[in-house]
Amino acid sequence: MALKATIYKADLTISDMDRGYYDSHSLTIAQHPSETIERMMLRIAVFALHAGEYMAFTRGISDDDEPDLWRKNFSDEIEEWIELGEPDEKRLRKACGRAAKVWLYSYGGRAADIWWQGMEGKVGRFDHLNVFSIAPETLAELAALCERSMQLNATIQDGTLWLSSEKGSVAVTPQRLYGSGER
Repeated sequence: MALKATIYKADLTISDMDRGYYDSHSLTIAQHPSETIERMMLRIAVFALHAGEYMAFTRGISDDDEPDLWRKNFSDEIEEWIELGEPDEKRLRKACGRAAKVWLYSYGGRAADIWWQGMEGKVGRFDHLNVFSIAPETLAELAALCERSMQLNATIQDGTLWLSSEKGSVAVTPQRLYGSGER
């Protein structure tokens, strides 16, 4: 018998002072059986960093043709492709060919550092790619905020996201590895 996704609900209030974006989102997040709590919470944090009209979670891990999040326009063109992890060059090339902007958030600690050393020289031709690294300690702190039903507040200023709930607060500061990083 196949394992089913675990469903989480999050009411997310966002105050993004960097972009002047202020809104609330009621999110339903399906955690794939192979996905960790840390990765799922990182998806929520990245959603907050890029939130806007038409930003959506996709099937992600369940579908090789989709990123973790994306923003499409009315013509079904992908404006933003947002990926988590350490994809291979072929996947990055595909993403850059399909989307106007590509965002990659690497989170694997030492393994991610080794991955980036191998990829750094291969991404120079992708001018609309942005690569960031998230510290492993940050992932653990995000996981501590997780509940099946969450009330989350996100404040973004000077490139740092503060994600908080009644369980505590976490500062998420993505380290830019490549690209302009402008949202």
